[in-house]
Amino acid sequence: MSLPATTLSADELQKAAREHLWLHFTRMSGYEDGEVPIIVRGDGCYLEDIHGKRYLDALAGLFAVNIGYGFGEEIGEAAAAQLRELPFYTNWNYAHPRAIELAAEVASLAPGDLNRVFFVSGGSEAVESAWKLARQYHAARGERRWKAIARRIAYHGTTMGALSISGIAALKTPFEPLVPDTLHVHNTNRYHRLPEETEEEFTAFLLQDLEETIEHTGPDTVAMVIMEPVQNAGGSFTPPAGYWAGVRELCDRYGILLCADEVITGFGRLGAWFASERYDIRPDLITSAKGLSSAHASIGAVIASDRVVEPFLQGTSMYMHGITFGGHPVQAAIALTNIEIMKRERIVEHVAAQQETFHATLAQLLELPIVGDLRGTGFFYALELVKDKETRETFSEDECETLLRGFLSPRLFDAGLICRADDRGDPVVQISPPLVAEQAQFDEMTGILGEVLSEAWGRVTR
Repeated sequence: MSLPATTLSADELQKAAREHLWLHFTRMSGYEDGEVPIIVRGDGCYLEDIHGKRYLDALAGLFAVNIGYGFGEEIGEAAAAQLRELPFYTNWNYAHPRAIELAAEVASLAPGDLNRVFFVSGGSEAVESAWKLARQYHAARGERRWKAIARRIAYHGTTMGALSISGIAALKTPFEPLVPDTLHVHNTNRYHRLPEETEEEFTAFLLQDLEETIEHTGPDTVAMVIMEPVQNAGGSFTPPAGYWAGVRELCDRYGILLCADEVITGFGRLGAWFASERYDIRPDLITSAKGLSSAHASIGAVIASDRVVEPFLQGTSMYMHGITFGGHPVQAAIALTNIEIMKRERIVEHVAAQQETFHATLAQLLELPIVGDLRGTGFFYALELVKDKETRETFSEDECETLLRGFLSPRLFDAGLICRADDRGDPVVQISPPLVAEQAQFDEMTGILGEVLSEAWGRVTR
């Protein structure tokens, strides 16, 4: 017997939402007089709200629903079958078939010798777990290393350790003091660099900054360097040529573990199963979540190389960490089905084949006076908004408040497009649709963005 979608009316849902539901990263005061957006169903790249209005989801949930919204029945059947067989057992001292199968599947997709998989419940937990693992790895080898190096503006999660690693001051300040010690180096944003600077010079600058940071803080205190292959916060910063080879060499030279945070870029978003493979990063650790289940279940993982695991396979050594729901059999069954669907539908190959067309379609927006830059790759892009394309002058904090939050975000939503206007760095619009998107969706999102950004520019010049 299937349950109805809801037994509450639209008005009852609104009332209950206002009185009881606490939304994440949301100014709840905004719904004192306005409606809480209530999404009730999805199909393909589209969502539908409680009033029957459809929206093109150009953000894939939060860079997560890689297979889109059209495979719920198949994934639901896999979940139901697992619930009948074994609804739960823990990975603390025990194993079960789905966790074993999923670990083997993930290891087969991961590059190089990343063969051991530690399951968690999401991306923040994966980053938290990776930092703890890096610290304990060094301790097992007789070294006391505890510091983590990340990049400026980078977002790595909201738990206290992951938040400490994140490079966004506004997110961190309310919760200080945080976990010691983290350092932050320049990210790979080229848009506001000197125009005459070559790519080779930019790479050399970035690597020098990283090396000087390591040297200044004390190389024998640094446990881990953690970076996204393509940085999300600030707007899809891709790496310059030679960057990742240089980062790998510095980590090797100073005995530091390199962690690729692939919570977003893993499982196809850049046209490869892992961006570490695309950029030949050769990390010691990969953090993953979102696309592992296409957000159909709360599951993430730390994927570790043979070298990192080795100290924990001897004698009485153990990794002193655990998550109750890490490797949950139902979540693992869902993730396995998600990967099966991605392989069957050739979704990763689809992204690789369509990414240039997607870029070319979005590039039409560069004709608008408010759009200064388009950057990204795969199905992972950002438009940077500017006041002056010639000087690349950005908007002030007050202007961002009025333009992005006051106008752009609600206007895009009203126009039927879900994407993200973000000013954690310079103001950008982030575009990252489900990996099943086709040219029709590329055209639709570009059309809506063109109209709304033109309206925004009209407000700026008024």
